[in-house]
Amino acid sequence: MLKEVTATRYIAPLREGGSLPGLVEADDFGTYVLKFTGAGQGRKTLVAEVVCGELARRLGLRVPRLVTVELDPELGLAEPDQEVQNLLRSSGGTNLGMDFLSGALGFDPLAFPVSPEEAGRIVWFDALVNNVDRSWRNPNLLVWRGELWLVDHGATMIWHHNWPGAEASAVRPYDASDHALANFGPDVAAAAAALAPLVTEELLADVTARIPDAWLTGEPGFDTPDDLRRSYARPLLARAAGIHDRIQGIK
Repeated sequence: MLKEVTATRYIAPLREGGSLPGLVEADDFGTYVLKFTGAGQGRKTLVAEVVCGELARRLGLRVPRLVTVELDPELGLAEPDQEVQNLLRSSGGTNLGMDFLSGALGFDPLAFPVSPEEAGRIVWFDALVNNVDRSWRNPNLLVWRGELWLVDHGATMIWHHNWPGAEASAVRPYDASDHALANFGPDVAAAAAALAPLVTEELLADVTARIPDAWLTGEPGFDTPDDLRRSYARPLLARAAGIHDRIQGIK
């Protein structure tokens, strides 16, 4: 399971994100970027963040540490923005937090060179989870302490919005022509050779076990949270085996 903390202070909204995440302090004295169950696609976005974030970490990519954050909906009553207040009121209970990387800068491809090896690993990972939100327009990459960090995976695994089509989605190609790292000569073949063997049933079971039951219950067509966890794992396992041959748009 992810570490559990409780929000003690709502600091401010972060308006860079479309889902209006917030900055909070918690009872472990940490500062977190909070993503709300009441925003956008709701808990499916948070599930995608957990699956992709924890999978990326196990594959050796850098992502901020994830925690679950218990939120009292009354915490932000002093916030003057009505939209923020509505979001807080609709998000009581278990939400998702990620370590706030203080001082991190947005990725600038002209200022921060990326090796073909690292670019290949990130492109391969994004193809695996079908990340459509790592373009040069919106890289969702941060530079912190001289290293590249991956953030914002809510727009991945589109198959979990239509479970009957999940298996078909696993064989679809990935268009990397607009990927933020496409111009760095990503060595996708080397990435596949190194990372694909790591994506096993055991690894995916460990990753999906991190999803809180509260975000999985009540999904139509599934009797238990574990049934749904296995359905998250199956397309990823199938996709890992051959997605490197279906990445389009890079040289």
